[in-house]
Amino acid sequence: MTNVMKYKGYIGSIEASPEDGVLFGKLLYIQPLITYEGETVPELKKAFEESVECYLADCMEEGIAPEKPCKGSFNVRVGHDMHLAAVEAAGREDKSLNDLVRSALEAYLAKSRTSTSAR
Repeated sequence: MTNVMKYKGYIGSIEASPEDGVLFGKLLYIQPLITYEGETVPELKKAFEESVECYLADCMEEGIAPEKPCKGSFNVRVGHDMHLAAVEAAGREDKSLNDLVRSALEAYLAKSRTSTSAR
């Protein structure tokens, strides 16, 4: 996804409504719905950053921890056969299943970054 902005660890989408003549977006990868809009890119960026600041201030005022995008763990459903094969492969390498999956993701992401930067 290339149409995003980042601020204080939060990621916001960038979308357009030609009918309304506005740009708009929302914070991604968190449960609360936090939206913003503007008529120009600088206005949208400012509204995005203000929305993040407002969200953080609201959380502090309510005494709750703000959600962070992608907390660092997720479930993957791969089916029985792939799960078993992965556990066996991890065992052969004397790794945990978690370490095997992390290594595979790191390799994939490194390859993805290399192919993206070569464009």
